[in-house]
Amino acid sequence: MTTELTALAEAGRVGVFHTGSPTPIVVQNAMPGKRPFIHPIVVPGGTAAVTEDAPGHHPWQHGLYVGLNDVNGIGFWLEGLRPASAATDGTFHPSLQGVPKARDNRAWWSVGTDYRHPDGTLLMLETQDWLLTDHGDRYDLDVVLTFQAEVPLTFGQYPYGGLFLRMPYRKETGGHAVNSEGRRDAAAEGRRARWVAVRMEVPGHTGEAQVAVMDHPGNLEHPVPWRVDNEFGIAPSACVAGPWTLGEGEIRAFRHRVAVFAEPVGTETIDEIWTSFTK
Repeated sequence: MTTELTALAEAGRVGVFHTGSPTPIVVQNAMPGKRPFIHPIVVPGGTAAVTEDAPGHHPWQHGLYVGLNDVNGIGFWLEGLRPASAATDGTFHPSLQGVPKARDNRAWWSVGTDYRHPDGTLLMLETQDWLLTDHGDRYDLDVVLTFQAEVPLTFGQYPYGGLFLRMPYRKETGGHAVNSEGRRDAAAEGRRARWVAVRMEVPGHTGEAQVAVMDHPGNLEHPVPWRVDNEFGIAPSACVAGPWTLGEGEIRAFRHRVAVFAEPVGTETIDEIWTSFTK
C-alpha cells in the first residue's frame, strides 16, 4: 500500500487518505458549536479504528481531543452532559484554519477554537496545528497546541486535563498501559513520565493495537503527570501538579506526539521515537 497521502476538506471535517483510496485513515472533526476531535484513527495497514467516539462510560470523550477543567472556574470537559455541572460548562466554537495540505507521506492542517464562558464571553483561543506522517508500519501525529488568553486565566489544579486519547476499551478484553518509567496500568495514574503507551484489542482488528502519547521536554511540568483512567484513557495533565496562569494576551504552547502501531512494540522502540520527537 502506498504511503502517499491526500488531505481533503469539507464542511467541518478534514479527511486524510492514502492517495487513490476512498477511505480516510484519519478524520479531523470541527463542527460548529462542538469540541474539535480526531476520530477515526485507523490501524496502520488495516481498517479498524484505534479511537472511540462518545463511549457509554464517558459520552463526552471523542477519540483524540483536548479537554480542560476549571478555567477560571469554567469546565471544558463534560460538554453540559452532567446536569449537576452543566451551568458552569463553557462552549467550543471551532473552525478549520486555511487549507489542509499533503505531500508524499505527510499531511498537515490546523483548527482554531474559541473557548467561551456560559455567558458568551470569549476566554481564550486554542490552535491545534497537526502533522501526520505515515511510516507504513506506524503513524505519527504531531501537534502544537497553543492557548492564547483573551482575559487573565487561571487553570486550576485538577486530576486530569489536556490532550486526551480514548481507545475502544471493552471490559471483556481489557487493556494495558505502561509509561516511560516502567510503571504499569493503575500504577501509572498521576505519575510523571515522558510518555504513556496503551495496548488493547480493537474491534475489527486481529490482535492488539497500541498507541503511545508523548510529552515534549519544552512543555510545562515536563516530565508531566498523567491521567490513566479505569478504561485506559490517557492524558498528559500539567494541571495535576498544580494551577497555572496566563495573563491577558499571553500564549502557552504544548507539543505532543501520538504514535499509532498495528501491534505492540517494545519500550525501547517507543523511547527511540520519543527521542526523535524531541530533536
